[in-house]
Amino acid sequence: VQLVESGGDSVQAGGSLKLACTGSGFDYSRTCTGWFRQAPGKEREGIAAIYAGDGRTYYADSVKTRFSIGEDNVKNTIHLQMSSLKSEDTAMYYCARGGSCTSTSWKASEKYSYWGQGTQVTVS
Repeated sequence: VQLVESGGDSVQAGGSLKLACTGSGFDYSRTCTGWFRQAPGKEREGIAAIYAGDGRTYYADSVKTRFSIGEDNVKNTIHLQMSSLKSEDTAMYYCARGGSCTSTSWKASEKYSYWGQGTQVTVS
């Protein structure tokens, strides 16, 4: 069981990035994939999630008009499309997978059993 994030980079404010989270060893169809981020000196926060069972998506208020989570064309890959990036989006971004997620549970990191190593996003 493994999760690997990719796509992190350094960009200027207002730019865009697309992160990918590719998993192996999962029965993807009944999993929830969440994207979290952690900036230096701050707590990890959930920013988006998607439940493969019904395609429902969830977003933090800070990103809901700028970020989009979805299934990629590559099998078992979830992407996070980020646009209109701001300096406050600078953080290490992690993807995680667990069981079902709901509008009230998706932000809880303890609900996710598997985590990737993270990919750095820097906005200047």
